[in-house]
Amino acid sequence: MNIKIAVLPGDGVGTEVTGGAVKILEKVAHQYGLNLEMESYLVGGAAIDEVGTALPDDTLAACMEADAVLLGAVGGPKWDNPLADVRPEQGLLGLRKELGLFANLRPVVPHPDLLDASPLKRELLQNVDILVVRELTGGIYFGQPQGRSTNDGIEKAIDTMSYTVPEVKRVADLAFKLASERKGKVTSVDKANVLETSRLWRQVVDEVAESYSGVELETLLVDAATMHLLLRPASFDVLVTTNMFGDILTDESSVLVGSMGNLPSASLGENLNQLGKQRGMYEPIHGSAPDIAGKGIANPIGAILSTAMLLRYSLGLEEAAQSVERAVDLTIKAGYRTVDLADQGEETLDTKEILAVIIGNLQ
Repeated sequence: MNIKIAVLPGDGVGTEVTGGAVKILEKVAHQYGLNLEMESYLVGGAAIDEVGTALPDDTLAACMEADAVLLGAVGGPKWDNPLADVRPEQGLLGLRKELGLFANLRPVVPHPDLLDASPLKRELLQNVDILVVRELTGGIYFGQPQGRSTNDGIEKAIDTMSYTVPEVKRVADLAFKLASERKGKVTSVDKANVLETSRLWRQVVDEVAESYSGVELETLLVDAATMHLLLRPASFDVLVTTNMFGDILTDESSVLVGSMGNLPSASLGENLNQLGKQRGMYEPIHGSAPDIAGKGIANPIGAILSTAMLLRYSLGLEEAAQSVERAVDLTIKAGYRTVDLADQGEETLDTKEILAVIIGNLQ
């Protein structure tokens, strides 16, 4: 069976780290006898420049047919005009919507040898193992009406935050299932003291919790959650929240691991691929990082760990996923660092060099 992977390098450092992730998958395919078909397609700013749209029809069609999608990043200063009719982020949001990817999983696990890379005290980072489950296709990023209007010479902008019971239920149910396989705790984050959508969110999460008697439920307002993530991160297990809150909280959580470059993600939906597994889209969380794009120093670990999640969730290859994670672990334990992880004066490797070490550790 040929396994199809649609590769979307995108913009900025996305093109650099995705190339490394593809090489990791090629090595795994050789080791495990997999027939992987990996083809690259345009998305984001690169697609706007080439064909005038952030999500070309052939890209979407390829992603709909693929068993999994590997994404780099989208966006950059070149396309930052907020008044533009076409923006790179429309490609990313369109993919999530069209593929039905309703949940974004972001593991946050500080490596024991990188605790000093975080500005937090070492003792706060001991035993931190968080899985953030972010609702991905609802909320303020997709709600309607949305746009701008002018009335009596006064310009107005509007975004609508909207959630339905089924949207909340499916992501809450996933969070509780994942927690039941981990430490048995779900923290739901909302703003129920102000927002009606959050009151619905809390109501539905409470109802779902009744079906999981072995899982503890903690509920936090988002402002409190941002504080507790830094003051007591080890108390969290699975954290489930809305689209916008999840976007913010997961970027904040990168502080725990020392660099955003280390964090992978998996966006999953209800649709199954030809293998009977969840079709998903996998990407590092760091974005296009235009300040270092083209310098060859981007940290590829987040992209590489995203391939491990791809192997686990969309291909059902747990052993192969763990082998990729071990290769990264061995590389870090041996003291190899990219510039974003290094102490002052410490020797660093560029993107290609650390990729070569990780591939060498892939057993």
